[in-house]
Amino acid sequence: MYDGIIQELIDEFGKLPGIGPKSAQRITFHVVQTESYNPKRLGELLAQVRDKVKFCRVCKNVTEAEVCNICLDERRDPTLICVVEEPKDVVAIERTRQFRGRYHVLGGAISPIDGIGPDDLSIAELMQRLASGEVQEVIIATDPNLEGEATAAYLSRMLNSMQIPVSRLASGLPVGGDLEFADEVTLGRAFEGRTKLS
Repeated sequence: MYDGIIQELIDEFGKLPGIGPKSAQRITFHVVQTESYNPKRLGELLAQVRDKVKFCRVCKNVTEAEVCNICLDERRDPTLICVVEEPKDVVAIERTRQFRGRYHVLGGAISPIDGIGPDDLSIAELMQRLASGEVQEVIIATDPNLEGEATAAYLSRMLNSMQIPVSRLASGLPVGGDLEFADEVTLGRAFEGRTKLS
């Protein structure tokens, strides 16, 4: 334990997701010891982000405008919607340069343990988008974990009543992975999603 403001800063960094005590300590000492680092800029950005960033009124992705750039891009296919849990998932998919449709961000996944149900996600907004009849396929790209699977199953049941084709991203073994380290669910999914070579 450190004294005063150093410990307060470590504690504050430690509240961020994915930052453990050692990482929080490392970041704090970087701020303290690196003379070229300007913490005022970080402070300004943190103060502005709540005021400037909002959620796209169409897809619920993060943006500084009313509608995000992806929704405004007329080169993208409006008949294809990829449903993801979080805005960071949009970024991950965009990096692949394989998807040219539009997105819908749920804002999380169904998790009864955490008290998150379907009404806590932007599922109603998704249904409103689909009601126009323009969408021809929905790709569900929720995480391949218990919460993501529950969310995908729930969405699939709801979308079946609308007679819109629904697909799910394939999942299975990662490239470069070893079979001995794969869990049963991942290995089972790999068998289900196998492709013919000849």
